[in-house]
Amino acid sequence: MKRRHVITLSLTLGLLGAGQAYADRVEVPVGQQSGAREVGPVPNNGMTREAVRERFGQPQSRRAPVGDPPISSWEYDDYVVYFEHDRVLRAVIKHRPQAGTASGTSNGG
Repeated sequence: MKRRHVITLSLTLGLLGAGQAYADRVEVPVGQQSGAREVGPVPNNGMTREAVRERFGQPQSRRAPVGDPPISSWEYDDYVVYFEHDRVLRAVIKHRPQAGTASGTSNGG
């Protein structure tokens, strides 16, 4: 009976160690990613909808709030502004592939 517990413990510890060996993570800042470009000022976190409208103008389109807390978005030419209630949560620059790069390609198959 003792031997069974030792074998089970050994297998469990071995599996835990194996999973951690492959946990590498690579992060590349947005400004260093291929296709990143300077778009000028974007709304800051915490700005009100009214302040965004006054400074950046009317959005091209708007998405109604979804979820709890309600998250809505306004789309501009170069970025999308996400709101939580009436405040900017984040402004995200749209990805645009650089000239000469293929988009929508696959790895064959």
